[in-house]
Amino acid sequence: MTPESVLTLGQQALQLALLLAAPLLLVSLAVGLLVGVFQAATQINEMTLSFIPKLLAMAATLMLAGPWMLQLLIEFTRRLLESIPAVAH
Repeated sequence: MTPESVLTLGQQALQLALLLAAPLLLVSLAVGLLVGVFQAATQINEMTLSFIPKLLAMAATLMLAGPWMLQLLIEFTRRLLESIPAVAH
């Protein structure tokens, strides 16, 4: 296994991790921002108020984006496993 192939594999793994984490992080950021604006507007300073909306939004995001995320992970794993014979020689 050459250093270039190791770096390429690492780069692909990092890109996949970013793609898998991005939907959940973006939804969490957006919901947190909306709840923060709501709390600032109403002067309700309850720390636990943002937890339930974030939890519900992330569950909905997982339900919507979950199949796509799983498909990406399966394709990466399949490519990785199929490349094992080429690495052994």
